[in-house]
Amino acid sequence: MTSRAKALGDFYGGHVWKTHREAANATMIDSDNVLLLRPAHPTSGFSLENMKRPPVGSDEVPTSLIVAIIYYFERSVPSDFINFFEDTLKPVATSLGPMISAYFVTETSENTFPALPLRENENVFVWFSTFQDSAAYENYEAALSQSERWRDKVSIGLTRYLDRAPDVLKLSPTARSRLRG
Repeated sequence: MTSRAKALGDFYGGHVWKTHREAANATMIDSDNVLLLRPAHPTSGFSLENMKRPPVGSDEVPTSLIVAIIYYFERSVPSDFINFFEDTLKPVATSLGPMISAYFVTETSENTFPALPLRENENVFVWFSTFQDSAAYENYEAALSQSERWRDKVSIGLTRYLDRAPDVLKLSPTARSRLRG
């Protein structure tokens, strides 16, 4: 968290942000709805090793779609939920289409950069999946609604854990994003 405070201070106080903040902010619908997360496991964060960033000046926006699903819990995310996600939800979901890119839980440390406000006192599990395009996501949703495995294994399991209905966020990568479908 100490390195986070320094990195954010350097970034937001630096020349690049000051030069491009208006353009960057124009790409965000809501920059005030922020959760502080950490990978659920050391290997469950985004892996961008083999993903190359398009060159400066690229303006071709990918057709891919990144979907973030936020599950809410009354208390800290239990380890048995993470096991349920890995052993049940993830295999069923990936069998129906998406690639699951990463999954995270709430980081409970104090916000070390108060200039960037966070939603506090939230207990969440967030997973990200990628789709080639919006049609692939629509096909996935249709497959979920028809899937007995999803209904019998996943939906019932989720109701045991969740405090409220999940949020589903659909994100479009920018032209130079390394994260794409």
